[in-house]
Amino acid sequence: MPKSKVRKKTDYTINPASRTPVKVKAGPSPVWYVSVMLGFMVAGLVWLIVYYLAADKIGWMGSLNAWNFLIGFGLMVIGLVMTMRWR
Repeated sequence: MPKSKVRKKTDYTINPASRTPVKVKAGPSPVWYVSVMLGFMVAGLVWLIVYYLAADKIGWMGSLNAWNFLIGFGLMVIGLVMTMRWR
């Protein structure tokens, strides 16, 4: 059986320019940022609770039907996305 040829390995060198760290110039978040972030999350939760408990008593909310889920979860997702920017 013939023997396969051994390939010469090429040396891999890392480009030093690509190893430079990214400098972040952001300081701590303002005090109001946490309040707004938590406000979005609580507002989404309250929206869903009100929809479940009083949708038949609130006419415009009842007419939204399944869009209430998008609104409630959308508000909560906005708050969660804000947590990634919080320092």
